[in-house]
Amino acid sequence: MISTPVTCVVDASVAVKLVVAETDSPQAHALFAHLSGDPSARFYVPDLFYVECANILWKKVKRGDFREPEALAKLATLVSLPLELRSSKDLVENALRLAVGCDATAYDSLYVTTADHLALPLITADDKLVKKFAGGSCQIYLLKNLAIPAVPTPPP
Repeated sequence: MISTPVTCVVDASVAVKLVVAETDSPQAHALFAHLSGDPSARFYVPDLFYVECANILWKKVKRGDFREPEALAKLATLVSLPLELRSSKDLVENALRLAVGCDATAYDSLYVTTADHLALPLITADDKLVKKFAGGSCQIYLLKNLAIPAVPTPPP
């Protein structure tokens, strides 16, 4: 379980579930409800996040799940989220070292490095990412197994 106010790093696999109906979409909606319902909540992403979201949506267009205009509308929704963007420039060297050491992609390693740098948990829907980085210094939660607290009620 994560605590409130929810402060974490999220990856594209979680965010896309807000705009594409998938197995863990209800959990993603519950998690992201903290951004709109709790002014203290902070969700961080590395700057490659939006490119990854666009790539996921592109793949779904290629598979025929929906057409380009719908993909663009979904991307616009994701871009409008109040996320805290972190530059990869200062983290990419550590991400590469981690990628080489864990035999993982530099993309996944950048999310882990961002979370580690900020001393925050990483929330992902990617089982493989969790397995690759298990036992490391970063706390990684798999969305489908995450107990998401209710959004705090504002004081009267």
